[in-house]
Amino acid sequence: MGWKTLDDMDLNGKRVLLRVDINVPVEDGRVTDATRIERIVPTVNDILSRGGKVTLLAHFGRPKGKAVDAMSLKQILPALKEALDRDVSFVPSLEAAATAEDDLQLMENIRFYPGEEVNDADFAGQLADLGDIYCNDAFSAAHRAHASTEALARLLPACAGRLMQAELSALEKALAKPERPVGAVVGGAKVSTKIALLENLVNKLDLLVIGGGMANTFLAALGADLGKSLQEPDYFDTANDIMAQAEKAGCRVILPVDGLVAREFAKGAAHEVAQLGPDAKLASDQMVLDAGPDTVALVETAFAGLRTLIWNGPMGAFEIPPFDTATVAAARAAAKQTRDGTLTSVAGGGDTVAALNQAGVAEDFTYISTAGGAFLEWMEGKTLPGVAALGG
Repeated sequence: MGWKTLDDMDLNGKRVLLRVDINVPVEDGRVTDATRIERIVPTVNDILSRGGKVTLLAHFGRPKGKAVDAMSLKQILPALKEALDRDVSFVPSLEAAATAEDDLQLMENIRFYPGEEVNDADFAGQLADLGDIYCNDAFSAAHRAHASTEALARLLPACAGRLMQAELSALEKALAKPERPVGAVVGGAKVSTKIALLENLVNKLDLLVIGGGMANTFLAALGADLGKSLQEPDYFDTANDIMAQAEKAGCRVILPVDGLVAREFAKGAAHEVAQLGPDAKLASDQMVLDAGPDTVALVETAFAGLRTLIWNGPMGAFEIPPFDTATVAAARAAAKQTRDGTLTSVAGGGDTVAALNQAGVAEDFTYISTAGGAFLEWMEGKTLPGVAALGG
């Protein structure tokens, strides 16, 4: 880990420009989920307790370089004050920030400035003039080369905040230097959105479990007739290539051997268990909506032999019971091993977090990333500009 943390910095009397992600859901001017705000609290408190002053830099929505009232960070202020249990002053402009001296302040939406998203060096220089130290606690924005995530980090002494530190440490432990055997669950609707992820993982894993709608594409590529199940014929060759890569790399791939099959995509829809595989043949109006009990048993047995597990994407249409059965069962199996101390489990991605919450096991996983795109790009093996700028 080449990047520095807050432990490496002398903060006393210093103004810290702290890049955070508090791009939270808001309805009628009220924050409806403060999770991202709550996760920056340790970093803010750490800086203040060591005599530093904090200027929060953050984005909200996509204003595209223009001031948009509906995307003002001012509406986040009440939730921010509540989470931090401190007063937070609001700085409406770059000019006001130059003279503001409060210990804890939130600057207006950084994306109101056209220089932000184009990573403009002059704009980064104006930001650098506002502080003494740069701290990035927004891993979820680290895959963007923006002024407040990349250029600014190269102009001031820079470090990772506590949330960024935890995220990078967890991902390094899961993929860069995992305890083996290491496996992954990769699910979701489409292969097309996860080609780079799969191509990178099969060369680093001992086990790959493919679930969700994307598993249909792999099964169909092997010759299965899956009726009206979601599948991507344009990616049959890609699926076969990935399986060939996995075999060459010694990575075992588990595809569903059975599934819950229905004729309509609806809560409580009539369904049956059908055997799956290269020779499967469903009726033209049937579709696979979840993995079946034999698949779940196969996955649970495979998990038992792992020491590290990465999870991205559900194993079925988890939003609609009973098609959440496989995801919930497998997640609970992984959670139990994690609680027992035999498994390091790292999960990420919006649907993944929702699925693990639904299974009631989110708190039991070793680490859950809320970073979305940055989490995926890291797993794809890509260099993240916001991390590279910290020296990592």
